[in-house]
Amino acid sequence: MATTSSVPQHTAGPTAPTVPPERLTGSSKVVLAVLLVAQFMLAVDFSILNVALPAIGDGLDFSLADLQWIATAFALCAAGFTLLLGRIGDLFGRKRTFLTGLGVLCLASLAGGLATSPEVLVAARVAQGLATAAVTPAGLSLLTTSFPEGPLRQKALGLNGALMSAGFTTGAILGGLLTDLLSWRWAFFVNVPVALTVLLVAPAVIRDSRPARRPGLDLPGALSVTLGLLGLVYGLTQAGQYGWTSARALTGLSAGALLLVLFLLVERRTARPLVPLAVLTRRTVAWGNVLGLLAFATETSLVYLLTLYMQKTLGFSALAAGVSFGLLGAGTVVGGTLAPRAIARTSTRTVLVAGGLLQAVLTVALLPLGADPAWMGLLLPATFLGGVGNMLVIVGFMVTATSGLPDAEQGLATGLATMSQQIGITMGTPVMSAVVTAATAGVTTGAAVLHGVTVAIAVNTVLVLLGVLVAAVALPGGRRRRHPSA
Repeated sequence: MATTSSVPQHTAGPTAPTVPPERLTGSSKVVLAVLLVAQFMLAVDFSILNVALPAIGDGLDFSLADLQWIATAFALCAAGFTLLLGRIGDLFGRKRTFLTGLGVLCLASLAGGLATSPEVLVAARVAQGLATAAVTPAGLSLLTTSFPEGPLRQKALGLNGALMSAGFTTGAILGGLLTDLLSWRWAFFVNVPVALTVLLVAPAVIRDSRPARRPGLDLPGALSVTLGLLGLVYGLTQAGQYGWTSARALTGLSAGALLLVLFLLVERRTARPLVPLAVLTRRTVAWGNVLGLLAFATETSLVYLLTLYMQKTLGFSALAAGVSFGLLGAGTVVGGTLAPRAIARTSTRTVLVAGGLLQAVLTVALLPLGADPAWMGLLLPATFLGGVGNMLVIVGFMVTATSGLPDAEQGLATGLATMSQQIGITMGTPVMSAVVTAATAGVTTGAAVLHGVTVAIAVNTVLVLLGVLVAAVALPGGRRRRHPSA
């Protein structure tokens, strides 16, 4: 596979290089469709069980304390192993990693749907998390190496981001429907036919990309970063369950931080590092991933806050609250469609700043929410337009974090981006939950919850504006050069 170029260059004279195509060919559309279907399935899988957790607990006799491990086991593996498995895809073949992960996901979903004990189901969730940690960065790096840097890659990343966010929303709605109409087991079974279809089609249409000479794997670096991420994510999940000052949360966060510091020290001294520090210190990679973390943390935590509002203050059912986020999903699709065009006409930094400001304005607009269901007339359009802004930021983040790097490092770049995404999703809800708890002082009446949600929405807005500041100050600017036909 040819190495990706940076911004397309135009030179005068008959020796000018060939400009990468701006339109998708028939074969590239098939490749894109296969990769997007896989990413959409993973996004659905991430959220589909949230609504089904109480039914799973009743069906398999989970204790209340152990029920959180259905989500925690998945989050630990999905975030903890993503950087390692993304780099393994770079070294041993992304196509192989992608297909292997899909096979594991298919079997794990089948096992989860057939589970007859809590232990089997948690083991299935561990396997699903590992599969996600393999498929997500491998699929993204196959996407970035299949389309040259520029309009085609921006379009592909825009569609990927839109479908990924739409998948989160679809998962919440689908989980409620399947659980109510059939059984919680179908929240697992639904993955099986989709994964099998991709497994049948992908080998024939996707080309592999791997180095001609395979370098050795940095085992000390791999061990320290994986354990560090596991500790960090464990601490975040336990903070959401038991509070930020609990022994579990502090132990996990402290151990994770120490191991990640050890990882950086190891990478500085090894000849073939798992993550070259030159990549980490690139402004686009470092600050781009900060933006990605903030974008996912703020939007997913806002969904949590509005779910609290609709269920605790307005008295909506879980399914009604999930369906209400349909407009948010529609907004992300619109944002994903607009982002590539906006980047081509302005610059990635401009789109990041504009998207962040739009998201911030629409988040502030939610501050007056009251106890009357008529306020849904404000919430629904605000979440739609806020979703547009958030998706502009997410696509801009993906373009920024993967640009200017050769194909050989795309698995690393997409692994870092996936890691930022997973940590953002994992940390957003515990942070906002802590804000709500502090603001309500433990009172759970509708009025108290409304006050806590309002305070947390204000904090969420501040975090969005922090992302805008990072994009405006820390990222390189400049207008992207357009192709002659653009």
